Amino acid sequence: MNNKGFNWFFPIAIVGLLFLVFGNGLMSNSAPATLNEEGFFSLMNKGTVQKVIVYTDTKDADVFLSKEAKSASVDKTAKPSLFPGMTSEPAPDYTFKFADLKYFQEKFEALKKENPQIETQMNLDEKGSALQSILLQALMWFAIMFALYFIFFRKMGGPGGPGGQIFSIGKSRAKLFDEKEKIQITFKDVAGLEGAKEEVQEVVDFLKNSEKYTKLGGKIPKGVLLVGPPGTGKTLLAKAVAGEAKVPFFSLSGSDFVEMFVGVGASRVRDLFAQAKAKSPAIIFIDEIDAIGRARGGKNFTGGNDERENTLNQLLTEMDGFGTDTNVIVMGATNRADILDKALMRAGRFDRSIYVDLPELHERREIFDVHLSKIKLDPNIDREFLAKQTPGFSGADIANVCNEAALIAARNDHETVTKQDFLDAVDRIIGGLEKKNKAIKPSEKRRVAYHEAGHATISWLVEHAAPLLKVTIVPRGRSLGAAWYLPEERQLTTTEQMYDELCATLGGRAAEQTIFGNISTGALSDLERVTKQAQAMVTIYGLNEKIGNISYYDSSGQGEYSFGKPYSEDTAKMIDEEISKIIETQYQRALEILATNKDKLDALAAKLLEKEVIFREDLEEIFGKRAWDPELTEHPVSNTHAQETPIPETTVQAPESNTQI
Repeated sequence: MNNKGFNWFFPIAIVGLLFLVFGNGLMSNSAPATLNEEGFFSLMNKGTVQKVIVYTDTKDADVFLSKEAKSASVDKTAKPSLFPGMTSEPAPDYTFKFADLKYFQEKFEALKKENPQIETQMNLDEKGSALQSILLQALMWFAIMFALYFIFFRKMGGPGGPGGQIFSIGKSRAKLFDEKEKIQITFKDVAGLEGAKEEVQEVVDFLKNSEKYTKLGGKIPKGVLLVGPPGTGKTLLAKAVAGEAKVPFFSLSGSDFVEMFVGVGASRVRDLFAQAKAKSPAIIFIDEIDAIGRARGGKNFTGGNDERENTLNQLLTEMDGFGTDTNVIVMGATNRADILDKALMRAGRFDRSIYVDLPELHERREIFDVHLSKIKLDPNIDREFLAKQTPGFSGADIANVCNEAALIAARNDHETVTKQDFLDAVDRIIGGLEKKNKAIKPSEKRRVAYHEAGHATISWLVEHAAPLLKVTIVPRGRSLGAAWYLPEERQLTTTEQMYDELCATLGGRAAEQTIFGNISTGALSDLERVTKQAQAMVTIYGLNEKIGNISYYDSSGQGEYSFGKPYSEDTAKMIDEEISKIIETQYQRALEILATNKDKLDALAAKLLEKEVIFREDLEEIFGKRAWDPELTEHPVSNTHAQETPIPETTVQAPESNTQI
């Protein structure tokens, strides 16, 4: 089946040849009349000839009359042009042949001497052979045809060969991978994601051995949706499917359907499925499908005939409409499944939804194995240790850590990539670039030290706060100090755990209040974080006694179309009061803990001012080991997931801000 549309190259070529053959007759205003030599001198004597061109090689001459002579008399014998006005240069009015060039020139000059008022000019030229003239015209027309081809077929781009974008703008832009295209990525290159790989492998097996499933009465699923946070490997998984499947694989992005012209998106969807059905069984992969699959709301502010909705409607029809019965499976990938249209997610369209989550500890170790295989490593590198340093990291983040570690090792002239290079890479990615030469006043540096010491003290003394790993007052990124923690990888969080995290986050400002008797703007990111966490406790998780077991979270994503809040003004006031109450209660708790342990706080701040960077062992010397998590003492050296505490710069501008990663 030819889905490339009508080929416009050959009609244009034929028209060009017609102009080439009949160019002289088509492009001239009129065919010149014939004179003899005496007739020319007669016209010249009357003063009506403006110019004469004499061709020395053919003994022909072209006569051009003046404007007054042309308007006074029109030659009735002249042949009209098919396209008047489309001439490249003025055509002669008369032509004649002369016998001898020397005799003609002498007679011409003698006539001008007798009549000084004659202003006729004579130009000598060579006409050339007829073959040369034809070749010149052919070259000109081929140049014009090439320019047209380049502008309309190549420059305007797009698939479909001749007749590309300008004539086949509604054609699909999907890239086809089949037995001719060798894809290097397979399921062996996809570390972790065991559950997702199993589901996707089954889809590939559906297409390879469909009889195995259909003989029992089963139906091949129509669509598989890959959902997960950015960087978790959704597109990589699709590339592995393309490498493993022995069936045609069409790959494109959701934005490929979007165009400024009306109806183009729906046309491209039709053409895509037409190509896939012609090569059935086949797989269609649409990356970032939320570009066209966003929910169709009743409040359509863009007009009644939205182009994106037309594209989505056509996709819904092609996936499971009237009379669709082909072995074509659609795979989609998105990190915004909550905003997809419900009709797209129903059974019969995207039958399966595979959640690709952030990797766990053992999955991160497998991902490190894949990326470290291409790096020259120090023999003492422990992959288990690296996996523990990166909780919450996606596959893309881990790839970035490995690459950054290799760059740091090369910058430091190391022969191999060492453990410290990886630790520096994690710090660089989480906290930003270290700024050792940043000038800070001693008074501000002391405030920064107590701020960070306050975080470290509270997190060490409360049970459910994340254990501290490293504290630094060396400026990094946009912050003047940072504290690294190792959060517990848990699936559920209790109210007490959230209270302890709030208290530890407020420990920096509480330490400033305890030691200096005033506070600064350096706790901007701390306040932002505790405010969002308290709001979530009250309005989302139902962890507040006064508000009760109510959640105002909208998982459908339709809340963005609403202008009002899902609660009354009285409830809004109550929510604000409860959020403020939670934060202030934990702040007072932090003040009490620091007041009780003021001597230890001073000792920790002094050590931090002395070393600028302290680790877990330094806290154990001052506070002793934590009684409730003895297992963590087996891994004294780790640094990941910084809660970066901003402290104001020496200027009076906005304070430094950062967030916990």
